[in-house]
Amino acid sequence: MCKGTQGLPEPCFWSPLVAGGFGEAYVPTKIIVSGDAAATAANIMNFRFLYRLGFAAFMIESLCDITLVVIMYALLKPVSRELSLLAALIGLVGTALFAFAELFYFAPPLIIGGAGYLKTFSPDQLNALALLSLKFYGYAGMIFTAYYGMSWIIRAWLIFRSGYLPKFLGVLMAVGGVGFVVRNFLLILAPRYASDVLLMLMFPGGLLLAVWLLVKGVNVPKWKAKTSAAGAGQ
Repeated sequence: MCKGTQGLPEPCFWSPLVAGGFGEAYVPTKIIVSGDAAATAANIMNFRFLYRLGFAAFMIESLCDITLVVIMYALLKPVSRELSLLAALIGLVGTALFAFAELFYFAPPLIIGGAGYLKTFSPDQLNALALLSLKFYGYAGMIFTAYYGMSWIIRAWLIFRSGYLPKFLGVLMAVGGVGFVVRNFLLILAPRYASDVLLMLMFPGGLLLAVWLLVKGVNVPKWKAKTSAAGAGQ
């Protein structure tokens, strides 16, 4: 159980980092060959279990993301119930939209799987459709990262104002959230400048926040005092 976090399970903090890194970074680099539909299709068929394992990793990540939304809402509600709820709702929308994007990831094995109703398409056409589906997956997954980033910008402000979590964690998470939002709009308005480096800005804050909550935890007396004050105010 997490020290200082009211007995909430540890995997909720580190699982999104591990599962997300495996499903969103490792597996695609092993499967997708940019600009080569035939090679990509061959990799999907030759490494079917790895490909499906990537989807399973996303399922773990998304379930943990939803749990993490609830945890952060409970932790930050004493600072501002309204803003904590807003961050939770925006975060859930981001998770739901990314879940929709994952349909395009799951489609290629069905497209090149040899179903009878697809015989009207040539193998090259099916391979191209499979790669196009993966392209849609990549864009759909990235085009909605502003929701994820905005939810962390709000949480960052709440962390900074909380008094029971270090201010530097709020600053780092704000930087990461801004990176996600800026990268999202660059992807729409100026794709050539939408560098993946902007996404990496989330990593230092996310890692340190997870480690802090697991090892140090919140200042429980201050959290309880803030909770009591918020309850009295309502």
